[in-house]
Amino acid sequence: MRPLFHPSIDDVPVEAILHALSDPERVAIFARIAGNGCAPTCSAFANIGDRVIPKSSLSHHFKLLREAGLIRSERQGVEVRNTSRCTEVDARFPGLISAILAAYAKNDPMAQAGSEPTRG
Repeated sequence: MRPLFHPSIDDVPVEAILHALSDPERVAIFARIAGNGCAPTCSAFANIGDRVIPKSSLSHHFKLLREAGLIRSERQGVEVRNTSRCTEVDARFPGLISAILAAYAKNDPMAQAGSEPTRG
């Protein structure tokens, strides 16, 4: 199995972050990871709202979030656990993630309003 690619946060352009979070499913996935105290598995995101997301689409979403420097994914046996890199991103782009997640929470009735991203 190939190793998972995690770029240095210094190599991540803001455009990559904005692109990764421009998709409604990806921002929903990231919001759940950022607001979660534990490292959920990829399969925990198979349902976003009332929609079932195919495994191939989930893999693509996680790859884009990883390559944008937003999450860190670690294999544990057959599962992949995901944690946010909010602290690193916030150090490089202060306030960016908070602003995006606040806008998402405000516009999406399924989002948990007022949840702060977990720093990790």
